Amino acid sequence: MSRSRLIFIIFYLTAMLIGTVHLRVSKSRIYYRYSVTNVHREELKRMLGDRELRLEQLINPSAIQQEVGKSAASGDGARK
Repeated sequence: MSRSRLIFIIFYLTAMLIGTVHLRVSKSRIYYRYSVTNVHREELKRMLGDRELRLEQLINPSAIQQEVGKSAASGDGARK
């Protein structure tokens, strides 16, 4: 085997190893970003669900009557 061929093989294997390490690091970074984004999305969905429930409580007429009853009861108690 000639010397130039040996140098080429060593260079090629070194490049392949560096490329492999780069791909693995990139994969880990992308997976981490995906996980963080997924957790953030789930948190936003939970917050949206909470706000929807609160909005439904505010729109629901029986809830309005309960709120009026609570404020009237606490207002009467403060006057006494």
